[in-house]
Amino acid sequence: MTGFTPENQSVPSPAPATKHGDSTKHVPELGPQAKPKRNKYAFACAILASMTSILLGYDIGVMSGAMIYIKRDLKISDLQIGILAGILNIYSLLGSCAAGRTSDWIGRRYTIVLAGAIFFAGALLMGFAPNYAFLMFGRFVAGIGVGYALMIAPVYTAEVSPASSRGFLTSFPEVFINAGIMLGYVSNLAFSKFPLKLGWRFMLGIGAIPSVVLAIGVLAMPESPRWFVMQGRLGEAKRVLDKTSDSPAEASLRLEDIKEAAGIPADCHDDVVQVSRRNSHGEGVWKELLLRPTPAVRRVMIAAIGIHFFQQASGIDAVVLFSPRIFKTAGLETDHEQLLATVAVGIVKTSFILVATFLLDRVGRRPLLLTSVGGMVISLAVLGTSLTVIDQSDKKVMWAVVLSIATVMTYVATFSIGAGPITWVYSSEIFPLRLRSQGSSMGVVVNRVTSGVISMTFLPMSKGMTTGGAFYLFGGIATVAWVFFYTFLPETQGRMLEDMDELFSGFRWRDSKSNNKNSSSNPEVEIGLNKQ
Repeated sequence: MTGFTPENQSVPSPAPATKHGDSTKHVPELGPQAKPKRNKYAFACAILASMTSILLGYDIGVMSGAMIYIKRDLKISDLQIGILAGILNIYSLLGSCAAGRTSDWIGRRYTIVLAGAIFFAGALLMGFAPNYAFLMFGRFVAGIGVGYALMIAPVYTAEVSPASSRGFLTSFPEVFINAGIMLGYVSNLAFSKFPLKLGWRFMLGIGAIPSVVLAIGVLAMPESPRWFVMQGRLGEAKRVLDKTSDSPAEASLRLEDIKEAAGIPADCHDDVVQVSRRNSHGEGVWKELLLRPTPAVRRVMIAAIGIHFFQQASGIDAVVLFSPRIFKTAGLETDHEQLLATVAVGIVKTSFILVATFLLDRVGRRPLLLTSVGGMVISLAVLGTSLTVIDQSDKKVMWAVVLSIATVMTYVATFSIGAGPITWVYSSEIFPLRLRSQGSSMGVVVNRVTSGVISMTFLPMSKGMTTGGAFYLFGGIATVAWVFFYTFLPETQGRMLEDMDELFSGFRWRDSKSNNKNSSSNPEVEIGLNKQ
């Protein structure tokens, strides 16, 4: 085995150890300049990896309009339409559960390629579906691809990102989900004038195109440095870290921390080392996650599952999938009016997610998340009230119509500025290295199950308790979510991925305000809770 040469090792050393009990880790000061330049290589890698999320976004967006025409063409019931819309989320569980082990075996990059290939096949099957049963089979295949994509994109992006811009870069999957939703809405509008038997098939089948572009583009990006270390390929990990870190010192510090997490001695500088099968292939991980977790891992699991559950249980997929139906309830009568209003939802949602990407590393995760969920609670309460007024009135109440349309927009805007992106950012960065793939897949499983249940039950629920009542229920769930986030989730801005165990084991919600101030005071220089 070949060791590193002195030239390889001649990087600034990490700051000296602090007094006992202070776990703060610092990257040496960068000088008088304000901020380091955005790492363009890490930016490009994050863009390519996050493009997988377009697959889910497109399917959600296009199905909202396609189901209008599928119902007419195949002559199916509301229950069958609800199952068709939501079942992809249940099918995606298979992909999410398999993706953790797959990504540990073949790497993060080839797992992304696999996700694109599976979704490509599913989109073609849906596009050529002659009947309802065949269409459901196509959604089964596409769902597996979506499950792979949802798990792996945030994990890869978090592992390749420097700490100073990790929030910005790991919010990209949500950006591309919204871009996919927007493309789906536009596809609905573009093909709505086609003959009934062709229009919805074009809407679904054309989703195969992004997956081809994705699979080709991903081959241009490197493998995750953390996966390289798990395989004992330290030389390749160091080369990737040198390109994706803000400075040589940070690259050295990141490598040392990853080696420690993988059980490799700090004084080992060989390019290739032997790593135990337990670390390199994720063996024993489920036991550590579910059967014998440490207190910190248990808290991380609850945080990840909780944030994924509440993201979906507050009703976002019901709004995105059934926007045309909601706008019809609100008083928009023609298909064209409903689809135009739905496109407006897509524009608002995409615009606010772009705003969120620039605030994550400046404002922090907790403030954005709490503000976002607070706005969602208010929007859902007002939306429920306006729809109830419309439902109880014999004539058209114009102010209630306008208010219901406006609050749909404010709901998706407040969701997109916090709860949407932060769910994926947060859950991808809090798990320890050995548990990250499978832990993240558990979060995705909860996310997709909750989304599937909401999607499949929204129409029956709207009939049973009225559409306004359904949104009151979502508002109550969002209120519980705000309390959970406030009391249980510490700020992770500026913390290194390898520091999360200590952060969660020592977190007390009463200290969160002061912790947030300390950790965000200079994220370009400090990586930890306390400045020296």
